[in-house]
Amino acid sequence: MAQDSDLPARSRKRSRRASAQDPAPSVPPAAPPSAAPPPAAPPPAAPPPAAPPPAAPPVRPIAGPARLRRRHRGLMLSVVAVVVVPLLATVLYLYLVAQDQYASSMGITIRQEETGSASELMGGLSQVLGGGAAQGHADLLNEFVQSQQIVERISERIDLRAHYAATWPADPLFSLWPDADIEDLVWFWSRMVRVGFDRSTGLLQIQVRARDPQTAQGIARAIVAESERMINQLNETARRDATRNAEADLDAALERLRNARQAVAEFRARTQIVDPQADIQGRMGVLNNLQEQLAVALVDHDLLLQSAEQGDPRLRQSQRRIDVVRNRIREERRSVTEQDVTVDDTDFPTLIAEYESLMVTQNFAEQTYQAALTALDAARSNAARQSLYLANFIEPTLAQRAQYPQRLLLSALAAFFLVLLWSVLALIYYSLRDRG
Repeated sequence: MAQDSDLPARSRKRSRRASAQDPAPSVPPAAPPSAAPPPAAPPPAAPPPAAPPPAAPPVRPIAGPARLRRRHRGLMLSVVAVVVVPLLATVLYLYLVAQDQYASSMGITIRQEETGSASELMGGLSQVLGGGAAQGHADLLNEFVQSQQIVERISERIDLRAHYAATWPADPLFSLWPDADIEDLVWFWSRMVRVGFDRSTGLLQIQVRARDPQTAQGIARAIVAESERMINQLNETARRDATRNAEADLDAALERLRNARQAVAEFRARTQIVDPQADIQGRMGVLNNLQEQLAVALVDHDLLLQSAEQGDPRLRQSQRRIDVVRNRIREERRSVTEQDVTVDDTDFPTLIAEYESLMVTQNFAEQTYQAALTALDAARSNAARQSLYLANFIEPTLAQRAQYPQRLLLSALAAFFLVLLWSVLALIYYSLRDRG
């Protein structure tokens, strides 16, 4: 009962607190009953109706959750078919099927002797005879190492076909088929023998691969031996050709010299003049003597004019002497230029021109003969020694472990190209699909 009596008291307290917190608006005091009520104010005018709000743009529905479609499954299957399966097959083949290969490396080049010979000191004729073109022979050596000829020669020493076909068909990608012909063997040789050639220095770096280290080293040594044989053949051919050409040039020069001297001898026999130049010098001496006599006579005549009287016989004699000397000089000059001085009616200008032509031909023939004789001596001197030789600056090495095939590198390359192929095919597919 006490609790029930406390409930109204609690409610009254709560009401008083609410009224204290939220006071009621003040009510104006009521007017006295005697006062009349004021008139009612007119109602305010109604506001104009507001404009309707603009229509909101339509809201698209929210995209649903992504679902795995048919093309996505096809794309994943293409990854498996184009990338995963071929890569797995490549890795399994390289690590489980491919046989080990051992490599033997070496370095060779062609060098020329540096000792100068007498012919080189006399004008470097060995350069003309082909004695200094080692750089060009290095190109020949590079082509020879990769040629069919060296494959055939080394096959006579080492059975290359049987060696490289020993792992067939267990390792078909890195083996040679047993019934391969020489063209197939040369193609496989280019795979097993790698040549690096530096044209600026003429150095060749050669790497030979085989199934065992001893065979790889043996093939490398056979390459060196065959290369030396080829260089020796080049030397022998060059020396033989140079000697033969030098002898032919000497014979031609000798024949030319004989003809030139025979022509000079015939000229002398025909004109009966051994040396026309000496003969003309003698005639020029006579003219010079007459010129001196004319000068003395003129001086004497001038002296007589100063001392003798007009009509003096000495003046007439002096003048006669001067005229005679002048006529003699005139006749000598005419005989030199116009008069026939030989038995076949040839004047001196024609005689001198013909003789000088013969002498020029003879001098040229003599110089040609001397040059041909020197060239023959140089060719014989070069034939007595080897001007080109093979320098093996890196001996063939003997491998201690297999370096090929490079399994990790080949696997990485296969993965890269397979992914690249799959990307290209996927792009082509989606491009065609979008266009369709």
